[in-house]
Amino acid sequence: MRVLVDTSFWSSVLRRKSPEENNARLLSLLIEEFKVVMIGPIRQELLSGVTKQTHFDHLKSQLTEFPNYAIETEDYELAAHYYNLGRENGIQGSHIDYLICAVSVANDLEILTLDKDFKNYQNVLPIKLYSSS
Repeated sequence: MRVLVDTSFWSSVLRRKSPEENNARLLSLLIEEFKVVMIGPIRQELLSGVTKQTHFDHLKSQLTEFPNYAIETEDYELAAHYYNLGRENGIQGSHIDYLICAVSVANDLEILTLDKDFKNYQNVLPIKLYSSS
């Protein structure tokens, strides 16, 4: 199974001064097994806010190992549907989160995240959250 790694998980490994060791090991294993999927909006979130040019260039270089997974028009439409469905059920979320959900469902990807909002999304959407256990 391929895994769409959310910004929160990437950040726990790449952008912190002392990465979370278990997260780093898990991400390394998934990378070694060629299971990691990247989409443009996550790449943008990871690079946004990196103010030192040397850090930006280094992170950008690291991320080039992961080509962008194609996002189709249908994915955006499904994301909008999921957003509306979430709101109908009292679940707030970002447009990027719902796009992640849509891409994952449309392409049978699991989502690896530290963002607890995805547990809420899972109550109304057919998403699969990655579990290492």
